[in-house]
Amino acid sequence: MADSSLPPEVQHLEALAVRHATPCGAGEMVWHVWGEARQGERPLVLLHGGSGSWTHWARNIEALVAAGRQLWVPDLPGFGDSAAPLSGGDADALVAPLRDGLQTLLGGTPCDLVGFSFGGMTAGLLLAAHPELAERLVLVGAPAMGVVPQRQFELKAWRHLSTAQEQLAIHRHNLGVLMLHDARLIDGAALQIHVANVVRDRMPRRRLAHTDILARSLPQVTCPVHAIYGEHDALYKIWIHQLEAAFVAAAPQFGGMHLLPGAGHWVQFEQPQLFNAALLAALA
Repeated sequence: MADSSLPPEVQHLEALAVRHATPCGAGEMVWHVWGEARQGERPLVLLHGGSGSWTHWARNIEALVAAGRQLWVPDLPGFGDSAAPLSGGDADALVAPLRDGLQTLLGGTPCDLVGFSFGGMTAGLLLAAHPELAERLVLVGAPAMGVVPQRQFELKAWRHLSTAQEQLAIHRHNLGVLMLHDARLIDGAALQIHVANVVRDRMPRRRLAHTDILARSLPQVTCPVHAIYGEHDALYKIWIHQLEAAFVAAAPQFGGMHLLPGAGHWVQFEQPQLFNAALLAALA
C-alpha cells in the first residue's frame, strides 16, 4: 500500500513498483523494482541518501525506465521500510546486507550502481570489498572525499520539539541548509518526501560521512567511476572545485565529473532533466 503521507505522484510510483525483500537484521530489506530486464542492459541499482528512502529518486525513475533501464531501488537498512542491521550504525554496517541482497536478487549478474550522498559512500565501501558486484559506479553528491577542512553546514534538531508546526519549521530549515539550493522548491513535494523519510531514520549517529573513507575506498574499486554533483552542493561549497582532482587521485578508472548548474546537494531532485541526461551519459 502506498504511503499516504507522500505526494500523489510519489504514491503513484510506489504503486507501480514490484516489491522484493531480502533478510536484514531482525527483519528484511525492502527493494522496489521498476521496468523490465532487457538483454544487453545491466540492472541499474540506485542507493538513496542518509535519512532517506527510495523516494530520493522519485523525479528520476520514470525517465530512467523510459530510457530502457530496469531499476532496483532499496530502502537501505535502517531507513524507510527496511530493518536496521544487527550491528553497527553507519555505512560499513550496510555492506553485508547489500551484498547478500544483490546476490540473491540478481543471481550474480553485475549491476550498474549509483549512490547518492550517504548511499554513494556506502556504494564505494561495497565495491571496495566486493568489486565483482558492479561494472560501473556513479557517485552523486557523495561525501567523505577528504577535501573539506570542516563541516560546511549545521542541521537543527527537531525530535525534542512538542508541536508539529515547530518540527515542520526545522524540516524546512534543514532542507534549505543541506539539500536544496532553490528555496522555492522547499515547500511541496520536497518537504513531504523529506518529512516522511526523516521520521523513519533509525541510524541517527552516523559519523563516517565526515571522514575521508570514500577516498580511501576507491583505490580498491576496479570498475569505471563517474561523479555527478550540483554546483552549489552544501557539503562542499567553495571546495567543490577540489573534488575532481581528489577523484582522479583515488579512483583507478575515473571517468569524469559532471557539475550541474542550478542545483544543490539533492541534485537529482532539483535538476532532474540535467541529472538524468548526465547519468545516462555516464552509464553509456
